[in-house]
Amino acid sequence: QLQASGGGLVQAGGSLRLACAASGRTFSAYAVGWFRQAPGKEREFVAAISWTGGPTSYVDYVDSVKGRFTISRDNAKNTVYLQMNSLKPEDTAIYYCASGGIGRASRRYDYWGQGTLVTVSS
Repeated sequence: QLQASGGGLVQAGGSLRLACAASGRTFSAYAVGWFRQAPGKEREFVAAISWTGGPTSYVDYVDSVKGRFTISRDNAKNTVYLQMNSLKPEDTAIYYCASGGIGRASRRYDYWGQGTLVTVSS
């Protein structure tokens, strides 16, 4: 199971850190991705990190968040983080974490968390 947390209401330019805590699975063996879905829009890929974590891990970001968001993981704590800085109103969405194979396609991930709402006010 995956549990996403850390969402909330923040002003534009502010920061939030999302966390995705895992249980019941060998978390460190799988890549983790963050996706988001804004009202009236399709779910989109945000970021992903390979299973290794640390400086040698493979990370990927959608262009719209590059330089603002940072994904990281602590396998000892079974947790993946998404540090979000310089937030914009267009970042408003429900953010989901998922584990599975690395990539941008949601079909690559077979376990999904319940989502956490991020609202950025202008």
